[in-house]
Amino acid sequence: MTQRRTFLLGGTALIVVGGAAVLATRGTDAQAQDFPVSLTPEEWRARLTDAEYAVLREEATEPAFSSPLNDEQRAGTFICAGCETPVYPSDTKFMSGTGWPSFWDSLDNAVATKTDYKMVLPRTEVHCATCGGHLGHIFDDGPEPTGKRHCLNGVALDFVPETT
Repeated sequence: MTQRRTFLLGGTALIVVGGAAVLATRGTDAQAQDFPVSLTPEEWRARLTDAEYAVLREEATEPAFSSPLNDEQRAGTFICAGCETPVYPSDTKFMSGTGWPSFWDSLDNAVATKTDYKMVLPRTEVHCATCGGHLGHIFDDGPEPTGKRHCLNGVALDFVPETT
C-alpha cells in the first residue's frame, strides 16, 4: 500500500511540475518579443502561405521528409521564409536522416533560442533573430565541430544558391 501511494504521489508531482512548466512558457513566445521585423498576425497571414504561417508564427512542425530543402546540396544560403534574413550557410548542412533539413551551426547573430516545454521535457527552440519566426529545435546529437543538430522545418526556410 505504501509503494502504491508513493507511486501515485510521485506521478501526480510530475504532472503538476510538467503542467507548471508549460504554463510558465505562455506569453514568452517569439511573437511576444520585440524583433526588428514585427508584423500583426493579419500582415503575416497576407505574407506567408498557410504552411509557413503555421510553422513560423504558430510553432507547428511540418511532416518529416516533406521538404525539398531536406535534399538541397548546392552551395548557398538558407534564409528565413518570413523575412528573408540569411540564417544558415549551406556548408553547415548535413544529412541527419531525421527527415528535416539539419545544420551544425547558424550564421552569426542570425538565430535566437528559447526553452520550450511543449513535450514536457525542455527542448531548445530556435527562431529567426530578425522576425522571431519559429525555425525548429536544436539537439545535442549533431556532428563536430559543434555537436549540435539544428533540426529545422524546411517550410520555414528558402534557399538562395551561390552565384558563380
